[in-house]
Amino acid sequence: MFFWIWQLIYLVTFVASLYAFIEALRTPEQAFVVMDKQTKKLWVILTGVASGVSLLAVLTGTGMFVILGLVATLIFLLDVRPAVKGVGGNQNNGPYGPW
Repeated sequence: MFFWIWQLIYLVTFVASLYAFIEALRTPEQAFVVMDKQTKKLWVILTGVASGVSLLAVLTGTGMFVILGLVATLIFLLDVRPAVKGVGGNQNNGPYGPW
């Protein structure tokens, strides 16, 4: 029973960290500099490592470092991504998208 609960936790962590990794790759480097949120390279490495560690945990069933990856992922998703999301994009955005 506990094995399946941990597997679910590992899987959710993997999906979240993969999403954070993709978002870190898509965000322009200038956005990180403007918002003073470290560098794009650092966040790509952190979220990439978190994705790899959590995938390894899903495949092997053991995840000693998954919590560290989850912390990095949550910091990116809850603090960094909202800050850099609108920086450097199209300034002609209306309520329903660009115009």
